Amino acid sequence: MRYPVALAALAVSTFALAQPPKSDAGAAATVNGETIALADVDAVLKHTLPLTPLNAVQRRQMRLEVLADMVDDVLLRQFLRKHGPKVDPTEIDAQLKAYGEKLQKDGKTLAVWYKETGQTEALVREAWTTAMQLTGYVKSVATEEQLKAYFVANRDHFDRVEVKVRHIVFRAGKNAPPAERAASKEKLTALRVRIAAGKLDFATAAKKHSQCPSAPTGGDLGYILRKGGLMDESFAKAAFALKPNDLSAVIETDFGSHILQVIDRKPGTPTTYNKSATDVLDTYADDFRTELVAKLRKQAQVTVSVQ
Repeated sequence: MRYPVALAALAVSTFALAQPPKSDAGAAATVNGETIALADVDAVLKHTLPLTPLNAVQRRQMRLEVLADMVDDVLLRQFLRKHGPKVDPTEIDAQLKAYGEKLQKDGKTLAVWYKETGQTEALVREAWTTAMQLTGYVKSVATEEQLKAYFVANRDHFDRVEVKVRHIVFRAGKNAPPAERAASKEKLTALRVRIAAGKLDFATAAKKHSQCPSAPTGGDLGYILRKGGLMDESFAKAAFALKPNDLSAVIETDFGSHILQVIDRKPGTPTTYNKSATDVLDTYADDFRTELVAKLRKQAQVTVSVQ
């Protein structure tokens, strides 16, 4: 299982969800009657961007982005409480013990890891329990034929093909007003025209215009895999469709509008379904989660209080 490593980010993003319910006075949102506290949203934001100065507009936008992830996590937990398999706490004990032993080889302890990642044991247990429930649920509904077809459709990922990508982003999250997202896309489209015409170097444009911490390095995000990383699916799909030095069209994600350029491509190592079966199930579960949460959002009663 890959829970300890893959779920580090999940445990951070769900900081509020393992906490006792807060009063509605400090609520950032309610999800089917369940409260997400504004203080917990800000705690995640502070840990995620500890050294990044934000103006009022940027802070509001980042709050909404963090909150959107937390709403998704609440919806998933609510669903799994009703439909997911039970997880024996001793399974989590074993996972923590194994991960603690792995950390010791690197000269760390679980306590140090919790502090570095802004977590507690309770948060990690909650996140890993959710992940194990999700995997168990997916196992019960996905056929082997579906998993094999998924493997074939996503060979780049399972062969561990990597692309080195840089981007320019104009931020306008999925909760931003449509007019704001349209304006962001329009401005970036105009910038793309200048880059495509050779009037402006991509890296120079990224340094000057990109609203991302990668701007000082020319928008360089390093090497990414097709799936399983921090990139939005539409972003990763566009990146892997590019040849080195090609310029993408304007791509819209939950974070805003992007243009991408692939700098390098590593071919990876061909594998088989049998060798990759565990990874196929885990990655399929990630995509299953995305689709499930999208459906749950349409059915849910979500009230956002952040202004």
